[in-house]
Amino acid sequence: MNAAERVIRTAEAAEIGVCFANPGTTEMPLVLALDRVQAIRPVLGLHETICTGAADGYGRLRAKPALVLLHLGPGLANGLANLHNARRARTPVVALVGEHATWHRDADAPLTMDIEGAARTVSRWCGRMVRASEAGPLAARAIAESMAGRGGVATLVLPHDLLLEPVPDEPSPLPEIVTPAAPDPGAIAAAAELLRGGAASALFLGGPALWGEGLRLAGRIARATGAALVCETGFARLATGAGRPPVRRLPYFPEQAQALLDGFAHVIGLGANKPVSFFGWPGKPSRYLEDRDGVVWVASAEDDVLAALAELSRAVGAREDHPGSPFDPPTVPDAPLDGTRLAAVIVRLLPEDAIVVPTAVTNAYPFSAIAERARPHEQLALTGGAIGEGPALAIGAALAAPGRKVVNLEADGSGAYAVQALWTQARERLDIVTIVCANRAYRILGLELERSGEAPGGPATRALTSLADPPIDWVAVARGFGVPGARVATTAALAAALDRALAEPGPFLIEAVLP
Repeated sequence: MNAAERVIRTAEAAEIGVCFANPGTTEMPLVLALDRVQAIRPVLGLHETICTGAADGYGRLRAKPALVLLHLGPGLANGLANLHNARRARTPVVALVGEHATWHRDADAPLTMDIEGAARTVSRWCGRMVRASEAGPLAARAIAESMAGRGGVATLVLPHDLLLEPVPDEPSPLPEIVTPAAPDPGAIAAAAELLRGGAASALFLGGPALWGEGLRLAGRIARATGAALVCETGFARLATGAGRPPVRRLPYFPEQAQALLDGFAHVIGLGANKPVSFFGWPGKPSRYLEDRDGVVWVASAEDDVLAALAELSRAVGAREDHPGSPFDPPTVPDAPLDGTRLAAVIVRLLPEDAIVVPTAVTNAYPFSAIAERARPHEQLALTGGAIGEGPALAIGAALAAPGRKVVNLEADGSGAYAVQALWTQARERLDIVTIVCANRAYRILGLELERSGEAPGGPATRALTSLADPPIDWVAVARGFGVPGARVATTAALAAALDRALAEPGPFLIEAVLP
């Protein structure tokens, strides 16, 4: 056995089931090791951003890491945007990055780069193999570090010559995995006192408070106290729809977010950090809850939010589950599509237990506003603001949850960042429906111009925000990557195409033409 196989067998023993890869020469020993360890499914991405985004989607649903195999520093650099999103989502990801042979690194070959320097911008832990005998223990350490606390990216740099060296056939057990910090009893008591006071209150939720047992406990507290449930703008995972407690997504624009939070006398934080605006807009709020009374943070984004919710539930005497919202899809007249009508069609037709990836920057919000009226489903949102992750997130979600339909609500601007994901969806025959909101523009920038009073801007602004000349033919692009598709412009046509896409196995793309 060589060191490369020891790395892969350590991952196999940790029950890691998939490796998203775009390998090069330095990673071929690891590729050959995957041939010998067939319990780990190799999935090729045509660009590293596809691999890292898919690993993010997989880890969010499985709460266990995928491997992502990257080629030297430039390969890591290509995947950094979605590792940034994974860091913000606190997703367990193990990034294996190939490196030049130890004796060749000083030659300053064309691909030589400070790998650790780049990796540290997104990694909670970064290690380098300096002896072949370290292969198993370092791989085990990387896996454990990725699952420590609430999770994160662990990066392991593996020189090519060391991967080829023989090592003993000895297992490498995982070191003890660090658990999240326990909640502060004083903060729980203070939060319970505020919630019992009767004033308008909100639970500001993130992480595991938004699905499974965490959401059930949050719903119990809301039912017992009358508190509203509000979540992060960029949540990692959310369970919503009929029968689940309704959760309001914090608006993107700061004045809207501030107005929502100002409507509550008390805000209790559970599983999230205190919310801030995406950007520092002149004259707009930056830290929404700064310098105000009635704010208690029971559990930050790194703390044990499930324990905090359980203790707070007991403290307020919450015993009954929240009845949740009913399945109440809006009526959809046959009319030209816009963001609101598109959202209504999706809510009406979305199957139970689907996974929605709402990463269209502007047109995801009309859907979010009414998603609680759909059948029960889960959502994976854009956490770190690095756009274009949706098609890759969808790959990871489909592989993490086979048998569940995945719907990626994507934009034409951000979708073009990672269009190669369609090829992987076709090759792996994944049940993913991609709905491209084709408004032929970076619409979010147009909204920014309107808010600043500078709309419509001049010729330079139009040149840098319009996608209309030439328009992207998304159906043709999808066909070129092996994915069938349809172009629609009305609600009736969208409903027919979505019915077809949901009924057929494999990927399908719908180009929804919007104003």
